[in-house]
Amino acid sequence: MKICVYAICKNEEQFVDRWVDSMNEADEIYVLDTGSKDKTVNKLKKRGVKVRVKRIKPWRFDVARNESLKLVPEDVDICVCTDLDEVFDKGWRKRLEEIWEKDITRIAYNYNWSFDKYNKPSVNFYIEKIHTRNDYIWTHPVHEVLTYIGNNEEIVKTDDIITLNHYPDSNKSRGQYLSLLELSVKEDPTDDRNMHYLGREYMYYGKWNECIDTLIKHLSLEKATWKDERSASMRFISRAYVNLKRYDEARMWLTKAINETPYLREPYVEMAYLEYSQNNFDKAYDMINKALKIKDKTKSYINENFCWDSTIYDISSICCYNLGMFEESLEHINKAIEINPNDERLKENKRIIEKHKD
Repeated sequence: MKICVYAICKNEEQFVDRWVDSMNEADEIYVLDTGSKDKTVNKLKKRGVKVRVKRIKPWRFDVARNESLKLVPEDVDICVCTDLDEVFDKGWRKRLEEIWEKDITRIAYNYNWSFDKYNKPSVNFYIEKIHTRNDYIWTHPVHEVLTYIGNNEEIVKTDDIITLNHYPDSNKSRGQYLSLLELSVKEDPTDDRNMHYLGREYMYYGKWNECIDTLIKHLSLEKATWKDERSASMRFISRAYVNLKRYDEARMWLTKAINETPYLREPYVEMAYLEYSQNNFDKAYDMINKALKIKDKTKSYINENFCWDSTIYDISSICCYNLGMFEESLEHINKAIEINPNDERLKENKRIIEKHKD
């Protein structure tokens, strides 16, 4: 089979060598550069990448992706879309050839979107950007998705057979996202996914009322049926109300989130943190216990790092300490330190707890 990688980029010279080293298992690599002012284009060409430069005005991610896909020859069997801040685990091509069958049009594979300080995956979900050459186009100005326009789409889920890892530039601006999300929702006000993303973006910007109004719209959409995402919208509404110091409404929306997804840790932990911040240690402790009963982390971008790192044990330890439960407080601070052994505040808390315990 002929397998090609394609991508878009701008000012990403720092990633070129690492990315090409990973993508070189493909037969060819194509990149659409959208206006780099650094050495990205020269470095890509020196590594044998086929590069075209084209400025997209007005900027849209879907237009750029479609232009990059046009660079891929029609006789290619499998297209692999990645970004320059991503790398595959080695041997990805061989595994792709082993699982690909005649009727497959796209595969879903493992994506490590972020890593913790110990380089362990923290947010992990399926991504579906490996596909046949024809019958696919990119849609939406931002948070663009690969859309099938053929007759018989066949998607195969590969679990951890193929893994793509994301190592982004934390200094890169996402300032264009808000206006593009507003445009996306204007173009298709029935699209639940981007309505949720727009509400979340308003939250990032501290636009609390816009966040609340937009996420309530998301929850009212006929297509908004994915419970995990609905629960996240409810949690984000709660966060907005917390910042508006309207705590009863914040609790109401977290209760809705818990009822929507009782199998997720996230709403319980957020409720625990809300009660903890109000010095309601008994209620916070109760929520932590309910959260800790949930052992399995779903494979979803909805996951929150703070629900699976040392935070949950840290809060529990403080709650137990204030409730006079020193044995349990010590047990939980030890678990927090086990996860985050270099945190001096946790170590100091442990010393304080041990004094009271003795």
